[in-house]
Amino acid sequence: MRVPELVVFTVLFVGVSALGFLAARWRTAPSLDHLEEWGLGGRRFGSWITWFLIGGDLYTAYTFVAVPALLFGAGATGFFALPYAVVAYPLVFLPLLRMWSVARVHGYVTPADFVRGRYGSPTLALLVAITGLVATMPYIALQLAGLEAVLRTMGLNGAGLLGHLPLLIAFLVLAAYTYQSGLRAPALIAFVKDILIYIVVLVAVIYLPIRLGGWSSIFGAADAKFAATPSPADGVLLGGNNQLQYITLAFGSALALFLYPHALTGVLASRRRDVVRRNMVALPAYSFLLGLLLLLGYVAIAAHVQPITNNATGRPDTNTIIPMLFAEQFGSLFSGIAFAAIGIGALVPAAIMSIAAANLWTRNIYKEYLRPDATPVQEAKQAKLASLLVKVGAVLCIVLIDPQFSVDLQLIGGVIIIQTLPAVAIALYTRWLHRWALVAGWVAGMSYALYLLWIIPNPATGSVHFGGSALALDRLTLLGWHPFAGSPVQIYVGFVALVVNLVVSVVATFALRAAGVAEGEDSTAPGDYHADADPDPRPEPVAATAGMSTR
Repeated sequence: MRVPELVVFTVLFVGVSALGFLAARWRTAPSLDHLEEWGLGGRRFGSWITWFLIGGDLYTAYTFVAVPALLFGAGATGFFALPYAVVAYPLVFLPLLRMWSVARVHGYVTPADFVRGRYGSPTLALLVAITGLVATMPYIALQLAGLEAVLRTMGLNGAGLLGHLPLLIAFLVLAAYTYQSGLRAPALIAFVKDILIYIVVLVAVIYLPIRLGGWSSIFGAADAKFAATPSPADGVLLGGNNQLQYITLAFGSALALFLYPHALTGVLASRRRDVVRRNMVALPAYSFLLGLLLLLGYVAIAAHVQPITNNATGRPDTNTIIPMLFAEQFGSLFSGIAFAAIGIGALVPAAIMSIAAANLWTRNIYKEYLRPDATPVQEAKQAKLASLLVKVGAVLCIVLIDPQFSVDLQLIGGVIIIQTLPAVAIALYTRWLHRWALVAGWVAGMSYALYLLWIIPNPATGSVHFGGSALALDRLTLLGWHPFAGSPVQIYVGFVALVVNLVVSVVATFALRAAGVAEGEDSTAPGDYHADADPDPRPEPVAATAGMSTR
């Protein structure tokens, strides 16, 4: 047990958690018993709050723990996160402005609300909502796994059921303050989280290379390690078999990023359209921090760090690489601060993710199908309860999937959420695709995506299912036909499934239009996609049964 580090961690963590509970009184509203207030902070966040909120939402335990651990274990493949982050913001700059405007005019709370209004299709909106819920759970699981790794590094590493005690602690703290304060809690805590992370990372990337003999020595140690491993995919440079995977993974992840409901939640909580514009310009500053964090994976190799064995599973926990690096190279005080930064960096996005998922359940399933006459108070109560259940699903993802690298939890979620791109992102510009064609494309793409994920093995656990998101072209099959038989080149399966989705959507659109099938009513107008906030800071909520409200 690392007692000094645990004391520092506990003091900071308890203080920040208390801040989360007090957030209910920050920028107070008449009542948090309204989805606009609990789930979107009243849509009143300005530029600075939005910057920290979206940054805290997107730069998560995935950034601080999972991707550096991937570099430690697999090498250059882990650098996919850097071009993915660089490409994402210019890619979504204009679509997000359009989404903010149309959501502001019609009071949309979720991407499924937009789909409901754009196509007049409750079925398509339901599919988008279910996709968002399912894709978010493994992403929340990644955050909990990161926090669990920090607690395990400090000595909370029991066997059997006690081995998951850190996970239970993380779950209870997260559930409590999310339920109490809604989106205000992670928005307020994000300030503290970012300050801690910047301090920790900047100190680490300046001090550790000096201590370990410079970057040349660090890269040399990483190269020597990968040269001694049997896997041809590992190395400080990409091999011939994983270059296609790298490209499709980076591009596919960039396309998927703002399709996640939690990413849109931070955008929709913004006060004005120019707040979104300024943030899309400023957020790439986080990519600099991301690049520095990635290099810590190689620093851990040079420092001869070894992962802690998870006594609950009996296998090394690669998530503990970065926490162990800080524990071994720094004193107790700084290590405790670093552990707190990682833990808080996991809780902030997990809170936003669970809130976004709860909004989907409440607005697009509960209100649409189960309780059309639900009052705002009933909606808010339902969202709070749903946020708890989503976290339970996240815990089950950790226990049941157990991938080779924790980053695969996020990548598997990306394979799923990217299937909503035709219905959400493309619909911001054109309604050419038929609504039933989009349903057919979603069914085809999602079915193929889940099948490909199912046949990916996990060499770490010996499982033959859900081992990651990369598959050799040789194993791609289409109705028994293997178009790339014998090829060991790997590809990101989310990209493959999206191509299937788009092809089916286009072909089905031609067929349905030729058959004269009704296309549904579009409740949005061209001007809605360029509107800014009016003097009223509280837009009307989505209508109870129609799912839309216009002014």
